[in-house]
Amino acid sequence: MTRVLILQLRPEDEASDGEFRAFLDKGGLDESQVRRIRMEQGPLPRDVSLDDFGAVIVGGGPGCVSDDPATRDPVEARAEAELLALMPKIVGRDLPFLGCCYGIGLLAHHLGGEVSKAQYGEPVSAVTCEVTEEGRSDPLLRGLPDRFAALVGHKEAVQALPPGAVHLAGSEGCPFQMIRAGRNVYATQFHPEADGQVFADRIRIYRNRGYFDPEAAEDLTRACLSAEVTVPERILRRFVETYVRSGVPSPS
Repeated sequence: MTRVLILQLRPEDEASDGEFRAFLDKGGLDESQVRRIRMEQGPLPRDVSLDDFGAVIVGGGPGCVSDDPATRDPVEARAEAELLALMPKIVGRDLPFLGCCYGIGLLAHHLGGEVSKAQYGEPVSAVTCEVTEEGRSDPLLRGLPDRFAALVGHKEAVQALPPGAVHLAGSEGCPFQMIRAGRNVYATQFHPEADGQVFADRIRIYRNRGYFDPEAAEDLTRACLSAEVTVPERILRRFVETYVRSGVPSPS
């Protein structure tokens, strides 16, 4: 059984714990299989080595890769610098990786792509994602519906396909919902771990963080709870089944 390194960036305990539980529940993981590190709580521990893990999962968070370094929160800036320092090793080794929401910004930025707030940001909502031709043959998407609902909420987005990346899925409002680098390095703009209740909790926690008008919180909560979102968690489960349970790279 391969161990998984889960890196999180949510400063609120409730949001971080909820995300962690969602990764475990939707991925079919047990806590004994993972090492959880909350990046916002301090520098990456010295004893953390990618050699000890067969897969890495990065969660979402309130920060943005495109935030102005001069004005951003210093804790977010430090955590992001440490994560970006890991990306050359992850991509260079083709180490199985799943970056969720914030993670697509990390991967695209590392690959030399533009990540900004220029366009393609999406309000908190359920959107319809469409799988590309390349996505239909990808091991994590093969055989899944060509169109599926996913939960999103992001201020920045990938503006163009990064060099060397494969475009796997997009939505009407955000063309790059899922990409891959190499054979095993994935990132999604949507949240593969989230269902309606997970997002309802985040709406309450992030009510005043600028993602939406606080007065719209109740309507957004109802919309997320009523959305039929099932395929994203199957993508997360496939990632775990492919790289954690089997411990071998996915076939190309």
